[in-house]
Amino acid sequence: MERLYDSFAQVLADSGLTTLLNALPAWLAFDERQLIFVLATPVFIGVFVWEYLKIRHDHRLVDTRESVRNFMLGAGYQTTELLFAGLIAFPVHALAYQHRLFDIPLTFTTAVLLWVLTDLCFYWMHRSSHRIRWFWAAHVTHHSSERMNFSTAMRQNATNIFNGGWLFYVPLSLLGFNPVWIGVCYALSLVYQFFIHTTLIGKLHPTIEYVFNTPNHHRVHHARNPGYIDTNYGGVFILFDRLFGTFASERDDQPIEYGITRPVCSNSLLVNWLHEYRDIARDMRKPGTLWQRLQHLWRPPEWERTHREE
Repeated sequence: MERLYDSFAQVLADSGLTTLLNALPAWLAFDERQLIFVLATPVFIGVFVWEYLKIRHDHRLVDTRESVRNFMLGAGYQTTELLFAGLIAFPVHALAYQHRLFDIPLTFTTAVLLWVLTDLCFYWMHRSSHRIRWFWAAHVTHHSSERMNFSTAMRQNATNIFNGGWLFYVPLSLLGFNPVWIGVCYALSLVYQFFIHTTLIGKLHPTIEYVFNTPNHHRVHHARNPGYIDTNYGGVFILFDRLFGTFASERDDQPIEYGITRPVCSNSLLVNWLHEYRDIARDMRKPGTLWQRLQHLWRPPEWERTHREE
């Protein structure tokens, strides 16, 4: 335990933020991401209120009770992140950083590099969250709304920290980037992504649309239409989707339908957080060998065992 504490202290010291973190309440200093989210939350609420006043008369775009529930889902996510990130994710990052391959100082150049690499890690984490059922079980909550507005960005799953998506960022710590700054880049990326969950902003300048993830691109990502589903995984940049063949643009002949292919008809926070885990357990209980049952954890969400496999 003492060695673990020492590794935590070394990570914080190397980050250059020790003075700032010492001046903060312990619950904020423990996870620098929380500081960013706390500062951003009033902005999130203000922007949503502005959007709500513009679209409140269109039930297809916003539902007041659902929007309140979305913020409650987000609060549950933030609570578990706050309570358990330092106990689950940070020790692994600290261990990787302790055995880092390089000592990478924080400069303008390395900061830009880290920003891009963090988004690359997000791309693969996000893509895996759609194509590997275990990760989808935590991510499905974000996609289950059939509306697209700023409150949709707050639809998050309280099990995220236990689900393991944070493991996709550990290679950056092993490479030599300080985990504190990885967390800062990750948090700022999520802040950016909040603002692309809206129908009020149309297409932007072609150069922006080519490089960055925009509201236009992200609306396609939230669609359940066959031509749109499982595309546009990027966080800040859309370039990785263009590079890895997962980019799709909105078509005039195919209006977007938001939501998931198996809708969840429940207002319960617990059901919205846990229903896919329940369905995985149900499918794993079906007759078959252990290997056949375990495949439900890493196969795509739509995969079903054939009679021959059983």
